[in-house]
Amino acid sequence: MPHLKHKNIGVIGLGIIGRGVSGNLRRKGFPVFVWNRTPRPVPNFVGSPAELAGLCNYIQVYVSDDEALLQTVNQLSEKLATRHIVIAHSTVAPDSMRAAAEIVEGRGARFIEAPFTGSKAAAGKGELVYYIGGNEAAWREARSILEASSKEIIEIGEIGQATAIKIATNMVTAASVQATAEALALVQALGVPLGKFVEAMQVNASYSTTLAMKMPKMIQRDFEPHFSVKHMLKDVQIANQLGLSHYLDFGVTAAACDRLVEQIQWGHGDDDYSAVARKYLSQIASAGSEGAETEEADVRTTAEAIVGGVESFVGSDSTTSGQTQSRPTSAPDSDAAKEATALRRGFLTQLLRRWRQLLKRPVSSKEV
Repeated sequence: MPHLKHKNIGVIGLGIIGRGVSGNLRRKGFPVFVWNRTPRPVPNFVGSPAELAGLCNYIQVYVSDDEALLQTVNQLSEKLATRHIVIAHSTVAPDSMRAAAEIVEGRGARFIEAPFTGSKAAAGKGELVYYIGGNEAAWREARSILEASSKEIIEIGEIGQATAIKIATNMVTAASVQATAEALALVQALGVPLGKFVEAMQVNASYSTTLAMKMPKMIQRDFEPHFSVKHMLKDVQIANQLGLSHYLDFGVTAAACDRLVEQIQWGHGDDDYSAVARKYLSQIASAGSEGAETEEADVRTTAEAIVGGVESFVGSDSTTSGQTQSRPTSAPDSDAAKEATALRRGFLTQLLRRWRQLLKRPVSSKEV
């Protein structure tokens, strides 16, 4: 069989990872054609997934969610034939991955499931790690393509199983960053330099590559996206749904999900998922720095202004026992509306608590 470098490769989805992968492929001598839902001024940009399939035997799909994956393979399907290998890198529900495989294989083409771990930096350096599911002969044929953007390839098993591994690893990642944000907040509240916490963690058994990358950024409040809030939220929501379907109670994952939802509500969905630290960490400033007293006065003034508004909202929906009462409406609330109201009420209650602490005013039992 001819060397793979002489075969065209298609890349669908030019987000953070797709851009990095297509660049690696080109640097390593592969002819690359690309397509994205939003047109991009990049080399060999084609008009549709079907056109891409007409040009390329090997097609890598880096779209973000279940709907996009299924839509993409349906658009590809009219041009698929036995010569094609479609490699799906999306993090989706296992059932969606299996459905995509059925569409591709129904046209006589072959399908590889290859979700990955690694973010912007890893994609740029060709250091992703792929979890592989599906036909062994197909993925071995496409191995040199995957090696162009990875440092390791791990065989998992059947279609859907690699996706399960990817979801499980992201549960740990999301929980780890959430716990780190809370730990940093505690250290800061107790007046210990955050650098000392970093130093202690570096020799702690729970230290990880994720923490090495994320902790400095969290302390600096640098949330440039490497893996966005909205994408991590999607993954932990899939995990929670899978847990419920198997009668599993994922308390830690649910808590991490709630904090990601808050970031979405605050308009930070495109930030890096480490932005959950925003909830806990104030702007870092040394106690003796110039302007510190002015900053504290400004914060207190802002707190006093906000407390009144929060009190009126929380107080109007609370009882002395802490049970919430819904406002009268002309029609019953939908489940989605009730959930949104509960989320807002919970957030505002937490906010009130924090402002009370800042102002050194006790929280009334009627406000909790």
